[in-house]
Amino acid sequence: MERVLIHIHGIVQGVGFRPFIHKQVLHYALRGTIKNTSSGVELELEGERPELERFIADLPEKAPKLAVIERVETDFSPELKGFRDFQILSSKTEAQRNTLISPDIGICEDCLRELRDPSDRRYRYPFINCTNCGPRFTIIKDVPYDRAKTSMSAFPMCPDCDREYHNIENRRYHAQPDCCPVCGPHVYYLDAAGERVEGDAVELARAALKEGKIVAIKGLGGMHLACRCDDPAIARTLRRRKQRDEKPFAIMCRDAAAAKKICFVGAEEEKLLNSFRRPIVLLEKRGEILTHLSENGYVGVMLPYTPLHYLVFGDDIDMLVMTSANLSDTPIMYRNDEAIEKLSGIADGFLLHDRDIQTRCDDSLCFCLGGGEYFLRRSRGYVPFPVSTHEDLGMALACGAEQKASFCLSKGNYVFPSQHIGDLKNIETYENYTRQIRHFERLFDVRPTLLACDLHPDYLSTTYAAERAEEENIPLVRVQHHHAHMAACMADNALSGEVIGLVWDGVGYGTDGTSWGAECLVGGYRGFRREGSIREIPLIGGDAVTKDPMRVAWALLRESGESVHRFKDGPAWAFMLDNSLNCPLSSGMGRLFDGVSAILGVKETCSYEGQGAVLLEAAAKADEGAYPVSFEETDGVRRFDWREMIRRIVRDQADGVDRGVIAARFHNTLVDMAVRQCVHAREMSGLERVVLSGGSFQNMYMMRRLPAALEKEGFTVYRHRRVSPNDEGLSLGQIMIAKARMER
Repeated sequence: MERVLIHIHGIVQGVGFRPFIHKQVLHYALRGTIKNTSSGVELELEGERPELERFIADLPEKAPKLAVIERVETDFSPELKGFRDFQILSSKTEAQRNTLISPDIGICEDCLRELRDPSDRRYRYPFINCTNCGPRFTIIKDVPYDRAKTSMSAFPMCPDCDREYHNIENRRYHAQPDCCPVCGPHVYYLDAAGERVEGDAVELARAALKEGKIVAIKGLGGMHLACRCDDPAIARTLRRRKQRDEKPFAIMCRDAAAAKKICFVGAEEEKLLNSFRRPIVLLEKRGEILTHLSENGYVGVMLPYTPLHYLVFGDDIDMLVMTSANLSDTPIMYRNDEAIEKLSGIADGFLLHDRDIQTRCDDSLCFCLGGGEYFLRRSRGYVPFPVSTHEDLGMALACGAEQKASFCLSKGNYVFPSQHIGDLKNIETYENYTRQIRHFERLFDVRPTLLACDLHPDYLSTTYAAERAEEENIPLVRVQHHHAHMAACMADNALSGEVIGLVWDGVGYGTDGTSWGAECLVGGYRGFRREGSIREIPLIGGDAVTKDPMRVAWALLRESGESVHRFKDGPAWAFMLDNSLNCPLSSGMGRLFDGVSAILGVKETCSYEGQGAVLLEAAAKADEGAYPVSFEETDGVRRFDWREMIRRIVRDQADGVDRGVIAARFHNTLVDMAVRQCVHAREMSGLERVVLSGGSFQNMYMMRRLPAALEKEGFTVYRHRRVSPNDEGLSLGQIMIAKARMER
């Protein structure tokens, strides 16, 4: 007989891990104790050495599907304590906390079956859950993960739930959010004025939706605004009230079969839709349908992930608009009082409940690429699961950028990327940003000794980092925007050394004080050099071009020697450009997309960021043609000279070539240009690994062609897999660069 002390690190709390261990212990006839700790789970067992070793070996193979075992530490001893049975002890709080926390999990099949069973005591109960599903991250106040430290502390268990909670044979054994209609949270329905309406809350909401009304529904990480999909007039009403003129709405479908009625859903997409993470998956639409919800070729679709969602759909609703409940450019609402006040005049009714959301968390958004997620927004279902690295990064905080703001905290070999925060444009978003930093630091017990931020001096994230660095006397590393993108993709793929980085986005502050955006870099975490870019584009009116891409179109045409007489504002723009009045130069790839989109008449004014590029991609038809590619060298940077391409585009227009064909040729030209830049960078550096990052690589036309074209030339290509390619993901790169720079 021997005794072994086992420390298990990973996501092992709130996922049925202790019940699993209890059953395994009985199977191997072992005795001892188990308890949650601030670092994971601690086991102390006694038994014969071969049985103990078999028990330990079985842990990774037989663990619950939601558990993630990162590391198992064992310490054997011949000294016995004489355990007589197996006990689950109270959680242990340690001075140093290293717990990993589970994301929120979509309802499991067992709970869904009970929800629909009239004989079950939880029949039609909107908060049914077990150790395999339900809320986690969004209800946690602190760790260890026990009921007392969650939103469920307000709901003492009834005797029936308490018996389940302590019964090892029950799948609700030690399920912290366990509850029922007797002891748990409840839903209620309010009218447009915020007054409670008597009756079945779910049925009242369903009736309102069927009548064409807009209903605010409280979910796991915040509120949604829901309405029917089939009537353009209802969508127009929602757009007007929400001030969301053209940006696509997400759709929740009852099941994958309903999604297949409006989208092409392959086996991999269906698997992702049905996964327990339940992200919004961008799916290709079946023809020109639902244009009142999504003007491009894709529509974001998710399946129900809470019991309440399934009850709302019932047996007779196939799909609903399900968009985040927020005012323009502000965070998703998550408090009942806030929703009632701020959604007045937007929602015709409110389906709310009395379980508090501790942490707001938007729906995740992704494409399915290569059989897995390709994130545009990494949030609910994935956060706060960390990205593991091969080196100890210490305790650091990377503050991200301005658009699609996020942050990363590091602790040892883990980096914890935050959930989607939004654009740091207003006080509400900034306050949420700083609040989430404090929450993550508390949950993961991180006290940063190093800070990283973007090089741009005017970002609110940079201001936050600079002020905190000064107040707390912490070293601050300012990281160039595109270098951070490149490093983020490297870390996402666990790469070290040096690579070629193709980083394409709208704008980033360059080391020379100008606006960069379509960069070919060579380097690694410790530094980079700028090998390639594109010819700079004058941005007439500065940031005004993002909403008025005709300014970019005019500049592209004028620089290319083409006629600009049709532009009514041309003389004023010429005066501004000739006199250098608010006309900064930019090598932004996003601006090139915007300008070509406007030239082709695809989108001449934009209501949201990247709209011109999205619609230009949607317009592209099947064509393998391309325009000539040439380069010019300025200040040691080899730049794509887009002027001949613009001239050929104008010529094709004049010859009556379909604009969808021209759009395809434009994309194909950029693929050709990118390959040539990488070939040149390889000749200069000898490197053959290429990483792709930046918001422009959210373009699926490019992502389905560029990697293949590079691989054909002998390159090994890496794309993002665990964080987003847009600015949301670059804080991961910031933290890697800051650590490397401090070491140097």
